[in-house]
Amino acid sequence: MVIHGACHCRNLSFTLSWDPDPTEIQARACSCSFCVKHGGVWTSNPAGKLRVHVQDETAVSRYAFGTHTADFHVCSRCGVVPVVTSRIDDHLYAVVSVHAFENVEPALLRQVPVTFEEETEASRLARRQRGWISDVEFIVDSPHQEKAPA
Repeated sequence: MVIHGACHCRNLSFTLSWDPDPTEIQARACSCSFCVKHGGVWTSNPAGKLRVHVQDETAVSRYAFGTHTADFHVCSRCGVVPVVTSRIDDHLYAVVSVHAFENVEPALLRQVPVTFEEETEASRLARRQRGWISDVEFIVDSPHQEKAPA
């Protein structure tokens, strides 16, 4: 299954290859204050391949709080957070927002509440290495690249 997603204005978009096709996608509703305020519900497939396309990187902010071990990629134009990344031992891992999905049947999603308040930083990073997407690539358009007419 190939899952497409994007922020509202499409400045940040992604393609997530998920093989084999899932019978259910666990959607983790994080209870931290940032995720609660932004409606953060995340998923990942450790065996998946994530390609994140950025049209204008000057319109993307990175927000890190708490342990500063994850970057929330916030579109400065529309305010949506479609992707979160964590660099661990010089390797990039990611989760994606199920609210940014564009072609997934909602019945496929199984939302579960999660809290990470009691985790140590070491256990948090180990959990991400085990469960987050490990094949992540960012593709950034050149600011001077000509766009094809629509």
